[in-house]
Amino acid sequence: MSLIIEEKDLNKFIMVGDRVLVKPKSPQNKTKTGLYLPPTVQENEKVQSGYIVKVGPGYPIPAMTDNDEPWKEQKEEVKYVPLQASVGDLAIYLAKSGFEIEFNKEKYIILPHASILMIIRDEDLLK
Repeated sequence: MSLIIEEKDLNKFIMVGDRVLVKPKSPQNKTKTGLYLPPTVQENEKVQSGYIVKVGPGYPIPAMTDNDEPWKEQKEEVKYVPLQASVGDLAIYLAKSGFEIEFNKEKYIILPHASILMIIRDEDLLK
């Protein structure tokens, strides 16, 4: 089951914490020997791949506060440990740990960063 989102602009999406938004690659519809696979077999693969579209800020860590001057205003600034994944990377991920959404008639997956097994980054594409 997937959630259908009616928003018009993908740039308004903000990923929270260690979440990553992935656009799945088109699955192979044939085996190496030439047999055609039905869509149900393709979707039930344990490991899938897709391109990272959006990345959350990372893992939150507690802010260090100085209690030596109690009259100062206490500000709690949240700091994050950044994620390893970047926009444009090809991610190999565990399919069962993601949540599927549909946006502009295209399928996207929201994943926790921990379910990404491997990242393939092509530095030449960023230049």
